[in-house]
Amino acid sequence: MSSRVRDISLFDGVILRAAAVDALAKLDPRVLVRNPVIFATAVVALLASLLLVRDVVLGGTPGFTGQIAAWLWITVLFANLAEAVAEGRGKAQAESLRRLRTQTYAKRLLPVDGDLFEKVPATQLAVGDVVVCEVGDVIPGDGTVIAGIASVNESAITGESAPVIREAGGDRSAVTGGTVVLSDSIKVKITAAQGGSFLDRMIALVEGASRQKTPNEIALAILLAGMSLIFVMVVVTLPAFASYAGSVVPVTTLAALFVTLIPTTIGGLLSAIGISGMDRLVKFNVLARSGRAVEAAGDVDVLLLDKTGTITVGDRMAVGFVAAPGVAQAELTRAALQASLADETPEGRSIVRLAQGEAEDLPKLPGDARFVAFSAQTRLSGVDAGAVRVRKGAVDSLCGFLGNKVLPAAVLQVVERIASSGGTPLAVGELGPAGGRLLGIIHLKDVVKAGIRERFAELRRMGVRTVMVTGDNRLTAAAIAAEAGVDDFIAEATPEDKLDYIRREQAKGRLVAMCGDGTNDAPALAQADVGMAMQTGTQAAREAGNMVDLDSNPTKLIEVVGIGKQLLMTRGALTTFSIANDVAKYFAIIPALFLATYPELGALNVMGLATPQSAVLSAVIFNALIIVALIPLALRGVAYRPAPAVVLLRRNLLIYGLGGLGVPFIGIKAIDAIVVALHLS
Repeated sequence: MSSRVRDISLFDGVILRAAAVDALAKLDPRVLVRNPVIFATAVVALLASLLLVRDVVLGGTPGFTGQIAAWLWITVLFANLAEAVAEGRGKAQAESLRRLRTQTYAKRLLPVDGDLFEKVPATQLAVGDVVVCEVGDVIPGDGTVIAGIASVNESAITGESAPVIREAGGDRSAVTGGTVVLSDSIKVKITAAQGGSFLDRMIALVEGASRQKTPNEIALAILLAGMSLIFVMVVVTLPAFASYAGSVVPVTTLAALFVTLIPTTIGGLLSAIGISGMDRLVKFNVLARSGRAVEAAGDVDVLLLDKTGTITVGDRMAVGFVAAPGVAQAELTRAALQASLADETPEGRSIVRLAQGEAEDLPKLPGDARFVAFSAQTRLSGVDAGAVRVRKGAVDSLCGFLGNKVLPAAVLQVVERIASSGGTPLAVGELGPAGGRLLGIIHLKDVVKAGIRERFAELRRMGVRTVMVTGDNRLTAAAIAAEAGVDDFIAEATPEDKLDYIRREQAKGRLVAMCGDGTNDAPALAQADVGMAMQTGTQAAREAGNMVDLDSNPTKLIEVVGIGKQLLMTRGALTTFSIANDVAKYFAIIPALFLATYPELGALNVMGLATPQSAVLSAVIFNALIIVALIPLALRGVAYRPAPAVVLLRRNLLIYGLGGLGVPFIGIKAIDAIVVALHLS
């Protein structure tokens, strides 16, 4: 998928209207409790509302109490609005892209006639049902081939890139649900009931996997909880200190003090920051299921990548023709093309493309030429043109077709060289009146995706170690790993091996990302801190991961890591701003509390606020409005530039630390002037 989603303006009208409704819906305590800071603010707002009722009924200051209660509720609504806007933008951009689920249908044979079938959902199949699977069909369930022979692509299930032969009888009759028929036709008897198939085993492993919390998430949760607890103790003990000093602090003022001093700014924007990280991923055609996954990407240490379909294109491709001694290169190219024209497998089509690109002048076939399609029975394809029969296929099969028992030494060396490099050799020959003649060898290999080596080098510079994992043998794995430029590889890996590797790395304190596309990758995708499934992969893989790359490009993780780091920087910047913000509020509220008892505290009224009531009200209003003012920054994110941690920390403190101190002085003073001018206090 190459298209990009449309860009959504920062405050789209439709999104804002829906977000306003959602903000009200999020007042449900069951929703609010997920954000402890805002939940505490809502509890205090409810208390202020009860105090308002008291003041109205029993007499007091209902005007002041009512304003405090109203602005506390507005603070909660603005925090909900920030989250709702972020959610709305993400949903709007991703809505047209969420077409991930597919339904597999089966051609179930009718019992009255062995050749007639009906199409039914695979979920309706029962043990004993017989289905027919033809070229391009997905085998709907685990079973046994009872008739026919076919070439089957099992890469999505086993991780092996080379197709396998499945036929009735013997030890090659078992087939797995989710694999694809590449040639011929087979009849399969379903043998696995619901809950007992390979897919079900994968699901069981996925359900047993668990994701750990990120260090940043744990640290921030401790910080917010600790700060809130400190201010709870401050507010609870403050009346006793005031009484000792001969002063009385109104409960309404205590409520306002608590809300303005706890980290409501970062608490209100926390969800929006995480959701906006998911939103930014959508612009790169990556769908994330949680902000936590995006955050974890910013701290990833190890990237585990499946080979087939992730690092490589997925199907073996023709990369070269090697002519036999005494055979012209053009003659081999012509024969390879003609022998592959009727081969509809991915390998056959790649041979046609390569031959058409190399040949300058290809002679036309006679009108009576007859194509021979690839067959799993013969493992050959070709064309019969008059008395000459041209064939291409497995080396031993072609030798049998030509009547040659021994390969020439030069050709044997080529075959061994291709095999030792992890490739697959195919032989090309022709059989005519004068006998059989071997024309040469076609080199098939797993093709590494373009530009992937340079991208892995960039990941290495970002501190991410890349590890390729595959079900292929060690020889093939080593060749592909060297070409792709990964740091390490794991060969002949089972789903359990991948899962164990990730758990070992996590036990060492590392965060692990996994890129995969097969059902056998599903457990590892579920266990990884960042599980990025390829859109071209199986449904099991897409459901197990917490991200889906719609372009199926594993190096997209570079952008994912960058966005993750941006999310962490944004959270750090706004946390710094929020804490500095609270420090500035001390100069607004503390003097207001004790000014009557201790006139000397007037020296702390550096903002020159008019009255204690206007000071408290102005601080509460500022506390609500600053959340709205920071929503654009939370949604856009702080710009990420690779730099040492000390440089990033210094910039954070200078911009957001000093900014968090200075902005409240200006904002609260301006609001105080408006409050006094409107006689609101």
